[in-house]
Parts: sequence; C-alpha cells; structure tokens
Amino acid sequence: MTTTNKLELAAQPAGWRDYLELCKPKVVALMLLTAVIGMCLATPGMVPLDILLFGNMGIGLCAASAAVINHIVDRRIDLLMARTRKRPVATGKVEPAVALTFALVIGVLGMAVLITMVNALTAWLTLASLVGYAVIYTSILKRATPQNIVIGGIAGAAPPLLGWTAVTGTFQGDALLLVLIIFAWTPPHFWALAIHRKDEYAKADIPMLPVTHGEQYTKLHIMLYTIVMFLVSLMPFLTGMSGLIYLAGATVLGLRFMYWATVLYRGTRKHAAIKTFHYSITYLMLLFVVLLVDHYLPL
Repeated sequence: MTTTNKLELAAQPAGWRDYLELCKPKVVALMLLTAVIGMCLATPGMVPLDILLFGNMGIGLCAASAAVINHIVDRRIDLLMARTRKRPVATGKVEPAVALTFALVIGVLGMAVLITMVNALTAWLTLASLVGYAVIYTSILKRATPQNIVIGGIAGAAPPLLGWTAVTGTFQGDALLLVLIIFAWTPPHFWALAIHRKDEYAKADIPMLPVTHGEQYTKLHIMLYTIVMFLVSLMPFLTGMSGLIYLAGATVLGLRFMYWATVLYRGTRKHAAIKTFHYSITYLMLLFVVLLVDHYLPL
C-alpha cells in the first residue's frame, strides 16, 4: 500500500463497520460456536437461557477485545501483507490509542458480564485466554519462534472449555478433550495459510515455519499434525463421551482432512495450501456440529 493510499484511507472517518472489523467477527463466531457446543455437552438437557446468553456475550466480548489488541500490535506488519493491509488500525483510520480504549472497554465489559452473570471460574479462564492470545502469542511468540502457533494455540483452543465451565462451574476432563482437539487442529490449519502467504510473512520478518524451514518441511509437519488431530478427534468416542454418530462424522471429516494434507504434501494440485486452509475451517465447524447432534440424538 502506497503512502498516498494510506493517507486517503486514514482521512475517511471510522464507522461501525471498522470497529466490527477490529473484532474479527468471523473468528469470534467460530469460537462462540465451539463455546456453545461446550455448553451443550456439559449438560444432558438444555443449557439454561441466562448462561447461554450471558456466557456467550462475555466470552465473545473478551475474544473481540483480544482481536482488537492483535490489530494494534500487528499494525506495522499488517501493511506488508495483502490480506491485512486495509485493516483500520494499519491504515490509520482508527488510531491505536482509540483502538486500545475500545479493546479495554469491551474486555472489561465482557469480564463484568462473566463474573456477575455466569461464574468466576469462567471469567478468569477467559481472561487467561485473552492474555495468552493478545500478549503471549501476538506480542511475543509470533515474532520469536517458528513454533509460535503450536505454543500459542492453547489460547485459541479454550472456548469449548469456557462454555463447559459456564454451565458447570467446574474443570472437567471431557472439556479438556475438546480443547485438545482444537489444539491439535491449529497447526495444520494455520501452517496451510502460512505456506500460501509465505512471501508476505518473510517480507514482514515473521518466523513462520515455511519461512524458517521451507515449504516441504512445513507440509510434512502439517501431515503429521493432521494424523495426530485425527486420532485425538476419535477420543470422545473412545472415552464414551460421544456415540456412533460422532464416530462416523469424525472419521469422514478426518479422512477428508488427511486427503487435503496428502495433496498438499505431494504438491499435485495448484493452490492446495489455501484449499487445505479453507477445508480446515469447515472441518472444525462440522466436527463440533456432529458432536452436538450426537449429544442430543445418541445411538
């Protein structure tokens, strides 16, 4: 983006759509989907309406707050990448100080909702997740190691646990199993995008795995993590947490992920990296939906 284009964008007044973009609504929506399913799996019946409403409100606001901080911290490197160069803070349309104030307001509001309307355990776990993503991953790990997404992935894997504790108020093993699924899913999901955007990450001096170790090395690790993810995804059935509907769905979805990981590794199809990335999002959404269907329609 040229300086002239940046100045033109900065001159335009920020609107509600800009603040919505700061919150990364698509990412937050996927997080809330997994949080809702965590809530549903935590109880044999229906989730209490107040927990469903206020739990997701608080979790969503805190997740949005972390997303805004990500925009602030990454504003300089965002200008170097095609998919992020028009972000409101990067272009100057929203000043960093204004964005930080916005992040603090929605973050504090989210914590207040969780503490007063849900429970303290969920509130503090949500705060830990926010700090893990916005501070530990975005500010430190992202620029420090090619294993950034592996180490920092635990923060993004927390939503189903948060949903579970919102209902039960307790820390339980089945909830951690849901976290483990997302934790194992994160590296192949994000590294596929990193391969597609390798040159941009290199230009921004971000040590993503394909930049530091090469594409083929990254493709091999995507394959290995996909195998681990597939095996982990079967654990809800093996532990008795879910039934045959989930087993069938997890198997089909996991094998399809394996197919894309194999295609990517072999390099036999054009744009395989971004297609693998797109499927990974579909995979996670459908996997958790199948968990929900299995929970209410057990075989």
